Amino acid sequence: MLADYAVRVEQSRGRRYPEPQHPYRDDFQRDRDRVIHSRAFRRLEAKTQVFTRRYSDHFRNRLTHTIEVAQIARTIAAQLGLNVDLVEALALVHDVGHPPFGHAGEKALDAAMREHGFFFDHNLHALRIVEDFELRYAAFRGLNLTFEVREGIIKHSHDYAVDQFPELAEYLLDLRPPLEAQLIDVADEIAYSTADLDDGYESHLLTLEQIRSGVPIFDRFYSEAESTYPEAIEKLKFNEALKRILNRWVGDLIENTNETIRQAAVNSIEEVRSYADRLATLSAPIEQERRDAKDFLYKNLYFSASLNPEKIDAERVISELFHFWMAKPENLPSSYREKAAAEPLPRIICDYIAGMTDNYIYEQHEKQCGRR
Repeated sequence: MLADYAVRVEQSRGRRYPEPQHPYRDDFQRDRDRVIHSRAFRRLEAKTQVFTRRYSDHFRNRLTHTIEVAQIARTIAAQLGLNVDLVEALALVHDVGHPPFGHAGEKALDAAMREHGFFFDHNLHALRIVEDFELRYAAFRGLNLTFEVREGIIKHSHDYAVDQFPELAEYLLDLRPPLEAQLIDVADEIAYSTADLDDGYESHLLTLEQIRSGVPIFDRFYSEAESTYPEAIEKLKFNEALKRILNRWVGDLIENTNETIRQAAVNSIEEVRSYADRLATLSAPIEQERRDAKDFLYKNLYFSASLNPEKIDAERVISELFHFWMAKPENLPSSYREKAAAEPLPRIICDYIAGMTDNYIYEQHEKQCGRR
């Protein structure tokens, strides 16, 4: 049963290009399936989350991270009475706009674009992917997703000002996104904050002692695991502590969002949209725990000396390729040269690079720039 404030598929604002109803899948289910079958979704498997494959094949990549976010988001949505199909579609599509090399790649691509008066935003790039770049259907370009999924792509984690982004006016920028979109951002934060502790420990870039001293909630749950399973090996106690953190944060998000909805007296999707603040939130104490874990990861993992050489190399590769094609656009593939006749060259180059996997961009760099 859907809550009164959930998005109902029969009330969807529809697709940009009308299509007949499917005999046994509703529109949000079809959107989910279109995302899964897209090329951009498949490419996530070869894009860095935190660790490149130089470390191990066991660590999360952008695709496995996306699947974990979808699992967490579905669980939360079901407990809140939200539209699980819409939530799953949004979770699966939320990272398709990311370039190669994780956040280092995004930083380098944005810096290259700003030299020419533009910028890179992975949410807006994801919208370009599903609206234009994916070519699967004879009747239209893109995936022709429903309004609610397209809106969630750009609004799940960021509020865009109407006056700064007039081209996005159709997406109700003066209103909040539905709860289905709101919870994706928090589920994403929960997923990577716990997963990156796991991968950091497995990579031996983070020690158990570091994590216990730097993340108090982990230390508490690890101590409980030691008491409950004294004979277990260290890694299994570690897993038990992470599991308890994940359960604690997910449970709090469910309970706190329910309470926030109750206090706000929200009873419809219209009231969710017009409410002053986002309603899908962690409670203040748990949000502080999450921030503490995130701060620890930034200080000890994301900007660690061990990962820094790969970040520098990633930024160099993207920067050199971008500048190469700016100087020699004739070396771009023919399809991108054709697009450059109608759109600014920096944007076309950005689109090309952002769609690359880690492996492919290295191949292109070696081919075009002559060295790794």
